[in-house]
Amino acid sequence: MSLGDDHQSSGGYGGTGQTRTRLPDAGGDGYGGPRRTGRSSSRSLVTVVGVVVLLIAAIAFANRGGDDSASSDDAADKPKTSATTPSGTQPVQSGFAHDQQGAQSAAANYAVALGSADMFDKARRHAIVDTVYAPDVAASRQADLDGAYSNQEFLANIGLDKNGKAPAGQTFVSRVIPVGTKVTASSTEKATVEVWYTSLFGLSGGKSTNPVTESWYTTTYQLTWTNDDWKVADFQQKDGPVPVGRDQRASTADDMTKAVEEYGGFTYAR
Repeated sequence: MSLGDDHQSSGGYGGTGQTRTRLPDAGGDGYGGPRRTGRSSSRSLVTVVGVVVLLIAAIAFANRGGDDSASSDDAADKPKTSATTPSGTQPVQSGFAHDQQGAQSAAANYAVALGSADMFDKARRHAIVDTVYAPDVAASRQADLDGAYSNQEFLANIGLDKNGKAPAGQTFVSRVIPVGTKVTASSTEKATVEVWYTSLFGLSGGKSTNPVTESWYTTTYQLTWTNDDWKVADFQQKDGPVPVGRDQRASTADDMTKAVEEYGGFTYAR
């Protein structure tokens, strides 16, 4: 598993600051969403998962009540669904560049990976953690994350079963969408990068009691240059900046489900 950038190092340490966006590969949803804890989660759980703040502290569910969505049985009104068309070309082929731009790309893509629905699958989670974290911290992170994602109270609070699966007829949504990045400190072997992002999290479907909600966060990543690539050594998360919401009508549960199914998540964020 590789989450690196395919551009080569620009030589000196201090990239161009240009932003690049790549389409997703054939992996479908890739690594895209945030995390949150249910309102009744205990402080002890938050302590156990302190290392995965992206998951537990991220989502504050808004109790919007039921949604009178249109019936999905009407085939005439239901478009043919497909994930974002894969190109067959992997967007990531090598490690991130050894400069500031490479560090920003690494941080943005790691945020996408750590905030994705794939983190609720044990095998995929282990692959992500082994790829994202520095080798000397990956093992401890793995244990903390396994404990968090297998916690029955946590899973129940967000509407998933003991295996992290959504109820029949509902779709679990967990995606992180980076808005921007900023390097606040850097050296040859270390970099501190802030990633500002919005996230989608919840269950879409006519009977969902935890509808998909939007939240805004900034995560600061401490990155270290290890084995010719940027890896996460530690991170901290805070709320916002949060923009003023427009007076837009929320979509029906059926429309939200269609959107999630038809629009594949990005696997390469910057």
